[in-house]
Amino acid sequence: MTPVLEVRGASVVFRQVAALTGVDLQVAAGERVALVGSNGSGKSTLLRVLHGLQRLSSGSVVVAPQVRQAMLFQRPFMLRTSVRNNVALGLWMGGLRWREAQAQAVAGLGQVGLADLASRNASTLSGGQQQRVALARAWVRRPDVLLLDEPTASLDPHAKREVEALMDRFASGTGERPMTMVFASHNLGQVKRLASRVVYLEQGRVAADLPVQDFFNTQRLQEASAAAHLFVKGELV
Repeated sequence: MTPVLEVRGASVVFRQVAALTGVDLQVAAGERVALVGSNGSGKSTLLRVLHGLQRLSSGSVVVAPQVRQAMLFQRPFMLRTSVRNNVALGLWMGGLRWREAQAQAVAGLGQVGLADLASRNASTLSGGQQQRVALARAWVRRPDVLLLDEPTASLDPHAKREVEALMDRFASGTGERPMTMVFASHNLGQVKRLASRVVYLEQGRVAADLPVQDFFNTQRLQEASAAAHLFVKGELV
């Protein structure tokens, strides 16, 4: 299958420190790819490269024609205005009339169960609610690819379940076309629940790239990467 996203020999160096080194990665339409690894392994940098937010030191990024992307961060930025305006602004800046942008924003908030909070100041929402607003902000753009950087890392268990359910729903295309999803996570339970494929990064390199069932199969993971096996066991130094 022709990939919707591809990086070839991607390297990123910050002040002589390599964040990524020679990364090759292809993502096909409909995949759910989890990026895992310890802090500093390159997960966030790779997501930023895929979204065009980080310039490569060498290598290339190829995005299939007409593919639309959206990205969520661990702590979404909220303007000090209404929830509805926070979602509508991007649509308006993209050329939509303000009234239509607001109508679509309300529809997006309905997708994440927050239509009743449309008039609330976004800065007063809980962390979980703000992340759901960010998901609505992504959904209204109708992306083909959704990139997420530790989207539930700072949330309580209830909020995590809500965000996970929305990620699963958007990726599966319930009521809409499915989205390709690439997400970074330290939560291996979340990876098991949401991913179809797992990419393990170590010191900026891809050390393992396996279907999710193989990644959590002790023998197959050991054969692919001893370091990844230790990481899953919680024993990686």
